[in-house]
Formats: sequence, C-alpha cells, structure tokens
Amino acid sequence: MSINPPIAERGGSLRILQVLEPSGGGSGRHFLDLCRGLKRRGHHVEAVYSPVRAEEAFVRELKSLNLPAVHAVAMKRAPGWSDIAAFWALRDIIADGGPFDIIHGHSSKAGALSRPQLPGRHIPRVYTPHAFRTMDPALGKAGRLIYGAIELMLASLFTNHLICVSDDELAHARSLGIPEHRLSVIVNGVAPLPLDMAKTVRASFGIPAETFVFGFVGRLSHQKAPERLIEAFRNAAARLPDAQLIMVGAGEREREVRKAVAESGLQNRIRLTSAFTGSQAIPAFDVLVMPSRYEAMSYVMLEAAAAGKPIISTDVGGASTAIARDKSGLIVANDGDTGKLANAMVESADPARYQAMVAAAEARMSDFSMEKMIDKTEAVYRQLAARA
Repeated sequence: MSINPPIAERGGSLRILQVLEPSGGGSGRHFLDLCRGLKRRGHHVEAVYSPVRAEEAFVRELKSLNLPAVHAVAMKRAPGWSDIAAFWALRDIIADGGPFDIIHGHSSKAGALSRPQLPGRHIPRVYTPHAFRTMDPALGKAGRLIYGAIELMLASLFTNHLICVSDDELAHARSLGIPEHRLSVIVNGVAPLPLDMAKTVRASFGIPAETFVFGFVGRLSHQKAPERLIEAFRNAAARLPDAQLIMVGAGEREREVRKAVAESGLQNRIRLTSAFTGSQAIPAFDVLVMPSRYEAMSYVMLEAAAAGKPIISTDVGGASTAIARDKSGLIVANDGDTGKLANAMVESADPARYQAMVAAAEARMSDFSMEKMIDKTEAVYRQLAARA
C-alpha cells in the first residue's frame, strides 16, 4: 500500500485505540508522541498501557495528555497464562469503548494480543514492532524460527498493515516472509529537544560544563546492553581521565547494572539515574553511546541527531539512518567486543575529531520531523478505515 505524498485527504475524526506493552523507552516515546499528535489533529484517541513494566515518567506523561480514556491492562513480556486475561481485557475495552476505526498495537506482546479478532465488525489492525524479537542476534536459531513463525502467522492472518521504522526493519520483515503489500516504512520523528536542560542535568551531578560527557538512554535490558557500555567505559577511562558517563534509564536489569558500576571502581564517574527523560538528558551529553544488541530505529538516536549530537552505535537497525558513518558519528561492529566500543569513545573525544563530528551532526538536525511521521501514520489509518 503506497503512503507516499500526496497524503490522503483528511476527512472527519477517527476513533483510534493505541496499545503498548513496554510502556517506556523508545516505543513509549513513539506511543506518547503519536497519541498527542493525533489528538491535536482532532481524532478520538484512547490508550492502553501495561503497568507491569511501566516507567513512572511514562505514566505521568500519558495521563497528562488528557485523552478520552487511558486503560491499564497487565501485559507481561514473556508468554504465559496471564496473556489470556490480558486478551479478554482488551476485548472488553474494544467492545465497550467502540466502535473504533483503527486498533494500533505497538511491540510484540501488545501486537500479538490486540490483533486477533473475534467474529463481528472488522476493525483494521495496524502493528509497529519497534524491533522484531527475531532481530536479536543472541536469540538463537530455534528462537528465531519460533518467533519468526508467530510473526508471520499474525502478519498474514490478522494484520492489515505493518509499519517498520527503518529500512533495516523492513528488510528483516521481508526475510520473515511477511507479505510485501502489508509493509511500509515510517521513520520516527522527534520534537525539538529542551536544550536549556543541559546545565540543569549536569548541575544535578556536579559535572562542570567543560567536562566531556558520554551518555546512554534506554531501558536497562538485554536488548540495550548497558553492561557493554560500562565495560567499554572502564576500558577507556584510563585514556580519558576526566570523562564521565551519564546513564539514563530503568528496567529489569537495574540491579545488575548497579552492581557492574560498583565493581568497575568508577562510581564517581558513572551516574545512573531515571530522574530525567531522554529528551531532557541528551542536551547534557557530548556524545551519545548506543551499545544495543539490536534495534529497529532507536528514538534515542533520532533525538540525539535532532539535537546535533555525535553518536557512537553498534551496527544495529537504523544506525545508518541516524548517523552519517564516520562523519556525524561512529558505527562499530555488533559482535560484543567492548574494546571496539571503547576505542570509538576515545576517538570521539579527540578535540579535532569531536568538532568535525559536531559540525556534521548539526548539519543533519532538521532531517527528522515529527509532523511528517504523524502525517504518514494518519494516511495509513485513513486508507485502512476507508477500505473497511
């Protein structure tokens, strides 16, 4: 289905149900931006989130949007018997709050629970994976076969349209056998960041303005691999005696991450916090470091690019979209070798190299627009609603 300009004419408002399980991180940022932008355009938008892994800041912001309804459904990441109760809770929301014109599931669990349909009026289903589970290189052959088969089955039988957030994710979807006519790419867009927060964030940790700061934003999870960054910073610390690292996030591996920080011997140079959002913290960084095992199109990278910040990333989905390789940032092999990540950090802190990367990054600041993302998503909704 083509969603290229000209965008389908806007008619009346749509009734849209947005469903998300992780309730934080990049997928949470996308979810909030989409809900806010669609509401601003006059659509009736209701949201479903899971309190199981919800970040406090995400819940506060979601409720501050003043949507017509915000529903909490306990969805767990891992498959289990609780999925049955979550499925029926979603069915009740759809039945009681409808009729909806579009149901849009975000992430694998919310996508799996929100797409199967019971007999009755057909409501178009849209799915955004925010990185297929099968994109994780550590999943193993059996895991890829199982999860790949589930994704293919759901996409073929229950999905009207699947939105990929990068060309890398689109290529992966094709490799799973997902029908081409149900796929499109809509790159995430970002709003201007609050650049004046840089002083506030640094001051909260007592970090002087002249100190070189590496930054990390993301869930403390297997996918985001924060332990890789701690090891890389430990490796680079002797060569960068004044540099500091700010890590922003929370998640299921927080205890392990705090232990790794303590064991690194660099407790006074590594700051772990969830007191700030990514968009608030990024202006305080000199360089963003993304050590992820896999991504589709990281919101954090886009926010850093929009702020004109150089980026160091493992070679994951979307990295080549956000980074002009060896110009606005550095992309290192995604092979678990933290020495390569450390070397890239040292290279980026060289004054001449750093200034060149900043200039290249600032030249790309206007490449990503949130309004363009909402335009294209709204166009998908309207075409599907018209067909239904």
